[in-house]
This record gives sequence, C-alpha cells and structure tokens, in this order.
Amino acid sequence: MTAVAFEAKRAWGYPESWIRAWSATLTIAPSAMADFPTFSAVEGEEVLGFCMVSLAVQEARIEHLWVRPAHWGRGVGRALFKHGEAAAKAAGATVLAIESDPHAEGFYIAMGAVRVGSVPAAMEGVERVLPVLEKGLA
Repeated sequence: MTAVAFEAKRAWGYPESWIRAWSATLTIAPSAMADFPTFSAVEGEEVLGFCMVSLAVQEARIEHLWVRPAHWGRGVGRALFKHGEAAAKAAGATVLAIESDPHAEGFYIAMGAVRVGSVPAAMEGVERVLPVLEKGLA
C-alpha cells in the first residue's frame, strides 16, 4: 500500500524533497489498516490502488485513496471511493470528508463531493492549499 501511495504522489511531479517530507503521511502502517476499513483493488498479484476510511459518529473521512498511475482513468479510483462511501453509510455517517491533494480535487468533485474550504499546506516556502471537500451521505 505504501508503494502505491508514493508512486501516485510522485506521478504529479512534486519535488523529491517534498516526497521525503511527506514520507510519514504516505507510509501505511499495518496497524492503521487494522483500525480503519481499508479496501484494495487487485489484479492478479498487483495492488492497483486502495482506499482507507476513518469512521466517526456522523462524519467519515477518506484518509487515503491512491491508485497506481498506470491504472488512472480505468475506474479503479471510482470503485474504491464507492466502497469507502458504502462503509461510511453502513457505519451511520451522514458526511464523507476529504482533505485532497490539489491534483485529485477534480476526481472527488466528479464523485459528488463539493469543496467546503481549504487548509494551508506550504512546502519549502511555496504557498499552497489543500482543498477540503464533503459529500453528503443521506
């Protein structure tokens, strides 16, 4: 899972120094997979992508949704998102929250989420923000 996250993040052309700075965030600990519902898309023995969702009383959150770049545009992300959404609904969440990489915002909007804000995410003096999105689950 960690390899998928790093591969996908690198595909957006970020400097390697930023990738190193995000190392802890992109590393998927086995304990996290035990704590949060995690879904993977597999073809043969290759993991194409995965989605991890945290569940709370009213709000669920996409913690990770990564797809190997070679499989972008094939519906893998859509299927993973739908699994995460279904898990959130089954847990009783009424909102699915996403703090997105700017490059993935369009994907989440296509999945029915709407931008509700942003959070600062400066890197090495470069001003940048991460879109915050939500999708109602009612």
